[in-house]
Amino acid sequence: MTQAIAIEPADLPDAPRKPHLSLPRIVEMNLGFLGLQFSFGLQQANMSPIYKYLGARDSQLSWLDIAGPLTGLLVQPVIGVLSDRTGGRWGRRTPYFLAGAVMCFAGLLLMPLANALMMAFSLLFLLDVGNNVTMEPYRAYVNDRLNPDQRGIGFLSQAGFTGLAQTLAYLAPAILVGLGLREDWRIGHIPAFVLVSFWFGALLSFSTIVWSIRRVPELPLAPEERAALAAMPKNPLAVFEEIFGAVAQMPAAMRTMALMSLFQWYAMKVYWNYAFPTVASNVFGAADPNTAAYGHAQIFYGKVGAAANAVAFVAAFSMPPIARKWGPARLHMLCLFIMGGGMALFALPGSTLNLGAALPFIAAIGIGIGWGSIMGNPYIVLASSIPPERTGVYMGLFNVMICAPMLLNSATMPWLFDGLLGGSAAHAMVFAGLLMGCAAVTMLWVKAPQGNPVLAAP
Repeated sequence: MTQAIAIEPADLPDAPRKPHLSLPRIVEMNLGFLGLQFSFGLQQANMSPIYKYLGARDSQLSWLDIAGPLTGLLVQPVIGVLSDRTGGRWGRRTPYFLAGAVMCFAGLLLMPLANALMMAFSLLFLLDVGNNVTMEPYRAYVNDRLNPDQRGIGFLSQAGFTGLAQTLAYLAPAILVGLGLREDWRIGHIPAFVLVSFWFGALLSFSTIVWSIRRVPELPLAPEERAALAAMPKNPLAVFEEIFGAVAQMPAAMRTMALMSLFQWYAMKVYWNYAFPTVASNVFGAADPNTAAYGHAQIFYGKVGAAANAVAFVAAFSMPPIARKWGPARLHMLCLFIMGGGMALFALPGSTLNLGAALPFIAAIGIGIGWGSIMGNPYIVLASSIPPERTGVYMGLFNVMICAPMLLNSATMPWLFDGLLGGSAAHAMVFAGLLMGCAAVTMLWVKAPQGNPVLAAP
């Protein structure tokens, strides 16, 4: 029998109240997440095709994608501690928003100009460092800026923007071709519709982040917060001492979610790497990047990915009342089961159920429901269990639980793909579905209490 672990609210009843924000203001403060997630969506939709255009084999895709988890593992905990300890005139999180936005802008501009596999591999590190420098402070900013009764909608609005941004990112090539950009026009090795999509993403990511921090600036630190910052050790080792101390004192609920993250994020990386090759093979019979069918497959896959993210967008904004009634842990468990089924269905050829090209879109519904939950519900659980003065470091450590499974994927999938999975992208998708089901089962160990302030209606 499993034992549920209750999550105690981190905020004390007499904690000072922050200004109550209207829903439009909460949406506006998270607008930068739109640009940030558009950047992530471009990576998810296009890096496998870009690597294939530059000569990569399917078995290489997992390790070529190592930049995201590796930079997240190394960057986010450090940035979490540094942002917790920053108290200058620009604020606690704002310097990191801006630094990450500049790096992301440069990475998006240069990526579609890559003319060799290792050049694209290197540029992905620049892009992912920028994304990770911005991501963790954005998560922590919700806890900084909002009262406990508004954090649920704060995190789920980020999840909603994730769905919307990634929908647009996946659709961008199809939109550009629909507007008249020739599908077969290439700049070097890379199709022109990829280049224009990335350059638009560079502008969007930078402008939305700047808009957010100008329209909803950080609150000034209270005198006692400034005093606490001034008393903190200033030597570089203090950052790592803080990280190790936070690990030793990690709340029980957060430790419990580590197993869920292992299965969940290993499965997500399998999906991101092998969904496109599965569609190209099952729907178009295409394996050669130099054929017209391969270009058609990339445009089609963008539409399928957009459908999944559109579902995630709707699901994320529909979940707060359900999370209040059921609890975010139980809701997340159900969504992961649905997502696992969608991944397994994705692997079937359309002829199996006489659905043809419609089958990937049906599977995308389940994937979208799970993705909408992944980007919101675990953070609601987390926000209830961590002390507010250590939000940055714990958000960074939670990202380690995301990155470590993906690094494990990079190390093991090349062997599994050619061995256990028989070199089949479709088999990899079934494997991802099974892992997502395992992730759902682990959520039986986590239970949010009734009356959790993070789940209160805005």
